Amino acid sequence: MVSANEETSSGGEKHFPVSWDEFHRDARALAWRLSSAGPFKAIVAVTRGGLVPAAIVARELDIRLIESVCVASYNHQTQSEVKVLKSVADNIINIGGGAGEGVLIVDDLVDTGSTARVVRELLPRAHFATVFAKPKGRPLVDTFITEVSQDTWIFFPWDTGLAFRPPIRKGGE
Repeated sequence: MVSANEETSSGGEKHFPVSWDEFHRDARALAWRLSSAGPFKAIVAVTRGGLVPAAIVARELDIRLIESVCVASYNHQTQSEVKVLKSVADNIINIGGGAGEGVLIVDDLVDTGSTARVVRELLPRAHFATVFAKPKGRPLVDTFITEVSQDTWIFFPWDTGLAFRPPIRKGGE
């Protein structure tokens, strides 16, 4: 899917800036889509990117039991080996008879799928939802809102700030 706010850098990589309003709208759309997939007994937010959409989804679906799985795989713009810094609590894994059945995993983005694979191993029966999905990771999620190309870099609102941008004809992107 190509959006009106998607831009291409001089290196060919597409940039996709997302505002707080857009992200909130998309996270609510995710909750709307998930409302018929539940009921869910708990949410597991994949940190750090999944914290914001998980909070919005939890509010919209009235889910009070919220856990996190802390995973590191990026250092600013490059992806590296996935490391689980904090796993999911046993009481969450054991919901619904074990393996996370009845649990909703929420992340901001599935990219190559490396993080999703690790989290899926922890909770193989959970429902995995993301706001954004790229083609390589898309098969690992059950529900998502927006698909972007693999060569698109999403600039989330918590990663950016307001700044002047010159017009395209004056050297701006």
